[in-house]
Amino acid sequence: MSPLRVLCLPGDGIGPEISGATLTVLRQVAPLMTRPLALDTQEIGFAALDAQGTTIPEAVVTAAKAADGVILGPVSHNAYPPASEGGRNPSGVLRVALDLYANIRPARCYDGLEAPTRRPFDLVVARENLEGFYADRNMHEGGGEFAPVPGVALAMRKITEAGSRRIAEAAFALAAQRRGRVTAIHKANVMRLTDGLFLQVCREIASAHPDIVYDELLVDAAAAHLVRHPDQFDVLLCTNMFGDILSDLASELSGGLGLAGSLNLGETHALAQAQHGSAPSIAGQDRANPTSLILSAAMLLRHRGEPRAAEAIETAITRALASPESRTADLGGPLGAAAFTDLLCTFIDEAHS
Repeated sequence: MSPLRVLCLPGDGIGPEISGATLTVLRQVAPLMTRPLALDTQEIGFAALDAQGTTIPEAVVTAAKAADGVILGPVSHNAYPPASEGGRNPSGVLRVALDLYANIRPARCYDGLEAPTRRPFDLVVARENLEGFYADRNMHEGGGEFAPVPGVALAMRKITEAGSRRIAEAAFALAAQRRGRVTAIHKANVMRLTDGLFLQVCREIASAHPDIVYDELLVDAAAAHLVRHPDQFDVLLCTNMFGDILSDLASELSGGLGLAGSLNLGETHALAQAQHGSAPSIAGQDRANPTSLILSAAMLLRHRGEPRAAEAIETAITRALASPESRTADLGGPLGAAAFTDLLCTFIDEAHS
């Protein structure tokens, strides 16, 4: 049987630490998989810039296209030099190169872990990934931001019927596997053409799924409802920027971005990515929480037909988060990244030995 080929790109800041933790956990669950696990690691970010003059070499993009899945560590792209000097954002480059049009971001509360919300919830944000206001990925050539004269800066927002259709279909497929509800998030009362087109497509897809409850909500109202009644949501269907913002809010309400998994999906490719940043101020200090990237890797395994291994990871994390003594420091616990990773491996071993 052919192996499951996973490419790991550690990134910057805490990226190498949490990527290393993730690979350790993947090796621990490898015996539970139906296919052999083949892991490869290549450099991106500042390490690649120093060695090859670019933050994402073309060889890495080629390797990502050949892999069954990619694990992308966080990157410090805001600190990179201009793109003309090799400082491209690896995340944006890979999303475009692999046509990763859907960014799936679950957020849920964990038993025993105190969270800002008083209402336990379990939802998923289905975020369009290649359009919207994101200037580095919404044009065929050139950027989506420009300054026609000094003191004036403009940003282009691209929404297409094809892009809206793909993310809407992904959202309805998710809802069919969950509680059967999709909420389309928009601002069509102001952005009548762009969000109007997005809603037109969402309604068309909804009409083809009469078994799924469908509703719509203005993005500002959605933010308010998330704070007060997050348990009313199942799948939030969003354009790029709205989904980015609301998924961060939902993750914080569940306990923090350190718990937020994220999977970027295309027709053939998949990329697991932590929802948080590179946190350079704590890099190399064993203070990072690797949960987000580990959960993202579990999502990747499930997507690639390895539900047993994915469930083993998720169960171990749920068990660890249930007790203050088995949490990382950001969640009020005593553990560093290495000890937390070792504990997850112990829990997996105990459950499946």
